[in-house]
Amino acid sequence: MSLIAKLKRALTLAALCMATCPAFAQSIDIDKPLTIAKQGSFFVGGRDITSDTLSTLPQADPKGTVTVEQMYVQYQVPVHPSSTSVVFIHGCCLTGAEWETTPDGRMGWAEYFVRKGFPTYVVDQAARGRSAANAASVGAVKTGKLPPDALPSGFSVGREFAWALFRFGPRYPEAYPGLQFPLEAQDELWKQMVPDWAYSMSTPNPTVPSLGLLSGRLAKTVLISHSQSGIYPFQAVAGGADGIAAIVAVEPTACPAANVDARPYTRVPILLLYGDFIVESPPWAAHYAACKAFAASVNAAGGHVDVVETTQLGMHGNSHMLMQDRNNLKIADVVTDWIKHKVH
Repeated sequence: MSLIAKLKRALTLAALCMATCPAFAQSIDIDKPLTIAKQGSFFVGGRDITSDTLSTLPQADPKGTVTVEQMYVQYQVPVHPSSTSVVFIHGCCLTGAEWETTPDGRMGWAEYFVRKGFPTYVVDQAARGRSAANAASVGAVKTGKLPPDALPSGFSVGREFAWALFRFGPRYPEAYPGLQFPLEAQDELWKQMVPDWAYSMSTPNPTVPSLGLLSGRLAKTVLISHSQSGIYPFQAVAGGADGIAAIVAVEPTACPAANVDARPYTRVPILLLYGDFIVESPPWAAHYAACKAFAASVNAAGGHVDVVETTQLGMHGNSHMLMQDRNNLKIADVVTDWIKHKVH
């Protein structure tokens, strides 16, 4: 039986059992109070810099040592945890909040995976959200110690550009028919978006070695990436990181090249997960084709890469923001079922 057929069967059985099996329904009842064993936060990675341009304000000493590019991690552990942890890595212009409550107030994947028994870790990429950026060059330019072109390269994405990027529709504000994203709450999504400094940092992004450190600390984890961060778990695996049990790349903007040495990627099962309207978006059609070529290369080398579109599972109208779409929990079930089948 193919993976698609297995996932379809699992979703059908789950739907039937939720209606007829009280014990099963109770185990994933999203209306019950959430019970956890522990929660908290910590930082991973980073580096120290010493600078004399840390401040341009008279009340703060511009000279000193600070830590930058560390990765913030927030976690919740259920009472009866699985031996497999999951790490959620957000995409471009966003923070770890994308995995939390949806823009229209529904449960996000971060909580749902905890309810499904997984210790869950949500990160903010280096220089994003609660992970510190390096602002020393800003002070150096403002005080004339460096030229203006020494400023870091950052960008913000407007909702007009994000509309097509997130595949809500072909152009702002036109929506695709049957779109699953809750457009009535779009203002709450726009509030989540922040300046992105990813292109002002080294390659690989400092988030990558931090993911390696976190995976080694957790010992058995599934890295679940999205969009811009899609390449990061692959880079961590290729770099020899320990503790990575599987990769789930939700609509990655990039995968390793198809002609790359595939051997590092044969060591872990990989799921590439996509939504709808890809053929309507030339950029996403190109990303998808490149990742499918990578998957074929790894599978030919003896690896295990599954490429799944929600439309193959009978779900239509999904945007790039799969974790926030109206059927986000059904899609989460696809991911958790895949993890249970693939990670041992």
